[in-house]
Amino acid sequence: MYRIKDNIIKISVRNLVEFILRSGDLDNRVAGGADTDAMREGSKIHRMLQKQMGSNYDAEVPLSIEVPLMQDGHEIMVQVEGRADGIIHCEETSFNTMDTELLKPGIVIDEIKGVYQELSFIKEPIRVHMAQAKCYAYIYSNQNDLDRIGVRMTYCNMDTKAVKYFEEEYDYIDLKKWFDELIQEFGKWVIWQYKWIQTRNETIRGLEFPFEYRSGQKQLVTDVYRTIIRNKKVYIEAPTGVGKTISTVFPAVKAMGEELTSKIFYLTAKTITRTVAEETYRILANHGLNMKVVTITAKDKICVLDKIDCNPVACEHAKGHYDRVNDAVYDLLTNEGDITRDLIVSYAAKYKVCPFEMSLDVTLWADSIICDYNYAFDPNVYLRRFFVNEKKNDYTFLIDEAHNLVDRAREMYSAQIFKDHILECKRIIKGKSHKLEKKLEICNKDLLKLKRECDDFEVVDNINEVVLHLLGLASEYDEFLQEFKAFDEREKVLQLYFDVRHFLNIFELLDEKYVIYNDYDETEGFRIRLQCMDPSTNLLRCLEKGRSAVFFSATLLPIDYYKYQLGGVKEDYAIYTPSPFDTRNRLIMIAKDVSTKYTRRSEEEYQRILEYIFTFAKAKTGNYLAFFPSYQMMNQVFSLLEGQMEEKENGEFVINDKENMETSLEIVIQRSNMTELQKEEFLDSFTVNPSVIRMGFCVMGGIFSEGIDLKQDRLIGAVIVGTGLPMVCNERELFRNYFEERTSKGFEYAYLYNGMNKVLQSAGRVIRTMDDKGAILLLDDRFLNKQYQSLFPREWYPNTTVDRFSMEDILKEFWVQEELEDNYV
Repeated sequence: MYRIKDNIIKISVRNLVEFILRSGDLDNRVAGGADTDAMREGSKIHRMLQKQMGSNYDAEVPLSIEVPLMQDGHEIMVQVEGRADGIIHCEETSFNTMDTELLKPGIVIDEIKGVYQELSFIKEPIRVHMAQAKCYAYIYSNQNDLDRIGVRMTYCNMDTKAVKYFEEEYDYIDLKKWFDELIQEFGKWVIWQYKWIQTRNETIRGLEFPFEYRSGQKQLVTDVYRTIIRNKKVYIEAPTGVGKTISTVFPAVKAMGEELTSKIFYLTAKTITRTVAEETYRILANHGLNMKVVTITAKDKICVLDKIDCNPVACEHAKGHYDRVNDAVYDLLTNEGDITRDLIVSYAAKYKVCPFEMSLDVTLWADSIICDYNYAFDPNVYLRRFFVNEKKNDYTFLIDEAHNLVDRAREMYSAQIFKDHILECKRIIKGKSHKLEKKLEICNKDLLKLKRECDDFEVVDNINEVVLHLLGLASEYDEFLQEFKAFDEREKVLQLYFDVRHFLNIFELLDEKYVIYNDYDETEGFRIRLQCMDPSTNLLRCLEKGRSAVFFSATLLPIDYYKYQLGGVKEDYAIYTPSPFDTRNRLIMIAKDVSTKYTRRSEEEYQRILEYIFTFAKAKTGNYLAFFPSYQMMNQVFSLLEGQMEEKENGEFVINDKENMETSLEIVIQRSNMTELQKEEFLDSFTVNPSVIRMGFCVMGGIFSEGIDLKQDRLIGAVIVGTGLPMVCNERELFRNYFEERTSKGFEYAYLYNGMNKVLQSAGRVIRTMDDKGAILLLDDRFLNKQYQSLFPREWYPNTTVDRFSMEDILKEFWVQEELEDNYV
C-alpha cells in the first residue's frame, strides 16, 4: 500500500481513502467482478470523457501534499499523491439564495468512475469515491489558496457509455478538518509500521545463515542476493537436498533488511511446499529474526460456515465486516508475533469479521506473504491491493516448484464459454427478465451456429460477433443481478456471469500467443475456448510490477524452455546447483526390455511390469512407490493381481508369497478424488522401520508424485512406469503444431518436457535428506534414447541398464553395501 523510506511515507489518494473509510457488508449477492473489470477498462472511459470536454478542462492533473505527522515522539512526513481525473475552470458567478449572496466555485474537481452497474441504481456517490475527490479538492485548494471549491462525481456505464453526475461544494476550512482527521487515523498505522520496520531490520542485520553451508549452497545464496540487488530474474535448477527454500528465503530477507525490497511473496502451487516455507521462517525466527509472515489460506478451508455464502443475511461475520475489520487487524498486528492461521481465525471470531478477508488485509502489513501462484498472477483472484496498476514496486517473488507454473499460467490466461451453461441459465431466469432471456438466446444461437460447423475440433479465426453479443449479455446481467438478489440456483447464474466477464477480459489480451477453438468437453458439452499457448507475455506483465523474481525447482530441465515460458528475457540468469548427495547412496536403473508405448500395451507387457515391481521390492524389506502414467494403466496392471491377494478392512491389499519373499507385501493404491484425511492415511502408512514390504501404486503428476516428504526409510525406492508423456488429444496436438511452427520443437514442447518433468518429480520422492539411501527403476526402453537422456539431471549419472534377471543381483549388491556402510558407521 505504501513504503516508508527516509522517514517519508508515500501513499496514493486512492489507497488512503479505500483503507481508512471503507464500511459496510461483505455481499456476494452483488456481482463482485464488475468493479475490478471496470478498473481494467477505466482508462479508456477516462480518455473518452476527457476528450469530450472543452478548453477549460485540464485532464490527469498530478497533485500531492506533504503532511507532518507526530506520534509517540516520532515525526514522519506523509506524502499523499495522485492524479485528479479532471480540473474544470469555471467562471465565478454570484447568485442569491434566501437573501444571501453566494459565489459559485471557480474550480471543480472531476472524479470519473467507470462501472458496469446500471446507473439508475446509483442514488448517491459511493463514499470512498467522493472521499477520493475531496482529497484532490483539499490539495488543490491548499496549493492555490482557495476558500471554496466544487467536486463532481462522474459515473459512466462501461457498456452503454451513459453518464450520471453528482455535484457538491466545500469550504476549505471544512475540507481541511476532514483531511486532517483522515491523516490522523492513518497515522496510528504509520507509526506502528515505522517502529516495526526498525525492529525488524535490526534483527535482520544480526541474522546469520542457520546451518552449515552444504556444497554449492553458499554460492546459491549469493547468486539470489545479487539477483535481487540487480533487479533481475533468476531460474534455478537445484536438486533435492540443496536446501532451496532456505537458500532463497534467507537472501531475500537480508535484502529486506537493507531496504532493497519491501515485501517478499513466496509463491507455490502445493500446500506441502507452503508448509516448508512456513517452517523455514520459523527456523530463522529461532535464530533471532523478527518478521510478520502470513499464509493465505483458501477461503473454503477457513470459512466459518459449512458452505461459503458471503452476505449479511447468511453470515453474521459478513454483516458490517468493513466497519470492524481494521480494528481486528490492528489488534492482531500490535499484540501478536507469528501470524498463524489459528490466530487469524481467533481474532476474526473476536471481532465477528470474515477470517479470509481479514487475512488478505493482514497481507498489507506483513513482511512476507506465502500463497498460491493465483494471488500474484491470476487475472481473477490476484491481490489487487498490490498489483492493480502498472506501477513498479520493490517486491521480491520467490516462486517454488516453478515447473508447475507453465501449465497453471496457461490455464489462468485461458477462458471458455459452454453452450449448455447459457441454456441452463436461460431456463433458471425464465419469467424474471425478458431482456436477459433475449440476450442469452442470442448468445446461444451464436454458439449453435459454431457447433453446427464443428464435427470434433475446429480452430476459429474470428469471433467478433460472438464477443459483441457477450458484451451485451454482460451489460444486461449487471442490471438483472442488482434487481434479483435471491432466487433458486442463483449461483449457477452468477457463475456464468463471471465466466462471461473472464472471457471478455481474456479476449482483450488476445495476440499471436493465443488460439481460438471449438470442441466438445466430455462432461460440459460444446464450448468455445480462448487458449493461451504461451503465457510468457502475461507472466512478464505481472513480474514487472516487482523488483526481482527467483524461480526454483528440482526439475527445471531444459532450463531454456522454462525460462522462455516463464517470462524470462535475455538478461536474466539461469543457474544449476550441483547435488550434495553421495552418488553411492542412490541406484538408478533403466530396464531395457519393457515398454509402455501404446502399440506395446498388452496383458503380457503389464505382467512383465508387475514382475519388475515385485523383483525390485523383494530385494529389501521397506517402503516403495510405483508411479504409473495414468489411472487407467495403474488399474489394468493392478487387476492382474486378482486371486493373488486379500483385501484388508482398511482398503489395503496383502500378498503372501513365502516361496519368493521373506515377508508379506502390502499394497496401497491411490484413488481419484481422495479427501485430505485419505491422503494423510495413505502417507502415514509408510512408517519408519517397516517390518513388511509396502508398495504404493500412484499416478505420475498426481498428489503423491511431488511435494511429499517421506524421509529416510519411510521410502527407499521408486518404480517409474513409462515416460509420463501426456495422452494425445486435440489440445496437445494444437500445442505441438503451434510450437513446431515457431521453434521446430513441437513434440518436445507439447509432450516430452511435460512427461519427463513428471518422471523427475516422481523419482525425486526417494532422496529427501543427506542421509537417505534408495533405488530408482525406470521402466521403459525409451529412457535409453538420447532424446530422453538429454533431459536427465547430472545427478542421474552414472546409471545402469538392466533386465529382470540382472536387476536382482545389482539390487542385492547395492543393499548389502548399504548395510555394510551402516554397520561400519
